[in-house]
Amino acid sequence: MVAAALDHPGLRLTAAELIALRPPPRAGRHRPASRRPGAVPARVAGQGMDLREIRAFAEGDDLRRIDPGATARTGQLHVRSFHEDRDDTTLLIADFRHAMLWGTGSALRSVRAARWLARIGWQAVARGASVALMAVGNGVPALLGAGTGAAQMQALASLMARAHDAALDLCPHRADLAPALAQARRMVPPGGQVHLATGPDGLAGADAALSRLARGRRMRVHLILDPAETVPPDTALSVSNGHATRHGRLSALDPLPLIAHLRGLGAEAETVMPDDTG
Repeated sequence: MVAAALDHPGLRLTAAELIALRPPPRAGRHRPASRRPGAVPARVAGQGMDLREIRAFAEGDDLRRIDPGATARTGQLHVRSFHEDRDDTTLLIADFRHAMLWGTGSALRSVRAARWLARIGWQAVARGASVALMAVGNGVPALLGAGTGAAQMQALASLMARAHDAALDLCPHRADLAPALAQARRMVPPGGQVHLATGPDGLAGADAALSRLARGRRMRVHLILDPAETVPPDTALSVSNGHATRHGRLSALDPLPLIAHLRGLGAEAETVMPDDTG
């Protein structure tokens, strides 16, 4: 149960705010792939011909994939999904460990990480990709297997909010990211994408696991920066442990060495500024 003091926007993550990040549907008709009469758009890259599953229709699914037989038998719309020629699976890894549960702006770093990943997830399902989730807290990671469509993103938003509540409620202790990254290799096949949202110090001790995960996959690390790291205060700050006090000034974080290091491990990296996530 989350404490009442934490039940406020920016501190407690809600499924509703992640679902609300879904982009509006595009207006207008798609332009034809060619000026020739009768031309139709090509299949989305990655969509194969081998049937993977027939499932209930969910908002956002392509109407062209409706399965007439299953729809007639059940009386409800059903759609077909196919194994991809080029696997288009996107795994979102949200870092909710103790070091992410703070912030000097309008939201905790962990909340901003979740919002950023939700946007990536909505973009993925819009192109027909399968999306999976791993939420890493101070205990056992919360997992959601790959799925497609808006219903998958709604389930993902709910699980992410529950995992964040659990992280706020657990006693803090140091948790290593490396075991979670090793587990992530089993969740996304070669050819898929992995998006990890963490802080600048979140990958300590995980170089080998990150490098193995990046092999054959597009690995992207999103470094969630806090206002204290991008625009630190000019005044001196005092820090006390109850027995001694020290004074000092914060300096702006230079992320370029870390980005270069991650590139050497086979991962792409980008900084996510406070204004990017709210």
